[in-house]
Amino acid sequence: MNGTGFKMAALLVAAASALPLASNAQTLEKVAANNKITVSYREAAVPFSYALSPTRAVGFAVDLTDAIVDEVRIKLNKPNLEVVRIPVTGQNRIPLLVNGSYDLECGSTTNTAARGKEVSFAISHFYAGTRLLVKTGAGVKGYADLANKPVAAVAGSTNEKVLRKYSDENRLNIQFVLAKDYGDALQTLKDDRALALALDDVLLYGLRANAEDPASFAVVGETLQVEPYGCMLRKDDPEFKKLVDGTIARLMKSGEFSRLYAKWFLSPIPPKGVVLDMPMSTQLKANLKALSDKPEF
Repeated sequence: MNGTGFKMAALLVAAASALPLASNAQTLEKVAANNKITVSYREAAVPFSYALSPTRAVGFAVDLTDAIVDEVRIKLNKPNLEVVRIPVTGQNRIPLLVNGSYDLECGSTTNTAARGKEVSFAISHFYAGTRLLVKTGAGVKGYADLANKPVAAVAGSTNEKVLRKYSDENRLNIQFVLAKDYGDALQTLKDDRALALALDDVLLYGLRANAEDPASFAVVGETLQVEPYGCMLRKDDPEFKKLVDGTIARLMKSGEFSRLYAKWFLSPIPPKGVVLDMPMSTQLKANLKALSDKPEF
């Protein structure tokens, strides 16, 4: 190769190295090349991940995310690793992860076999079930009271699917009012466009606790379908999954996970200092030892 050829090759290598890696690149390789990891957060998933301001998210899952990012810093020997945080919704969280827009989601996403065809899930960090939020005095004690009545649910959520199935099996003919996110769904209930809001029980307690008048809402109904929450990462990335699972397992075995749980579920949380008062479920206690990442359905 002549001198001109060497110069051209050098320019091509330099140009290639300046480009971000393809979305199907291994996550740690991508992060190392860009000295940046992009993680997501939810804007209203109290107490897992919620925004206190346009630039600050807090929550149980945010703390888990930070612990994983710290482990990435150690693994890659990059103490000054840049962390970019982007908001996601129930509709775009999987597509944006798959196409490489971000690298890790720890929030309130249920680990299902169907979703497992598109993404991988880490060790389950919570177990929830579908229940109902209603206005106090609305006369709703359970699902039978919702026959032929409008009920709000987030579009595409497992709660919508579970309640539709329950409605069909029990011939309730529930009329679904679909919302884009948790805040929109709660507003539907506040505006009396729906008699109840179907959502994971813990999220309902979070919405209630942070309402202007928490006493005006009640969580009712039996728990429908226990669902495991897990951090999401791209499929076919065993090295990153090993790091994420290893971090969560370490937190669970050391007692740090239980401390974080108490911080967000048994203690006053921002912005109003409310207490959810939700003891750890028997399923989650069992998973501190089992360390399962399996879907429930």
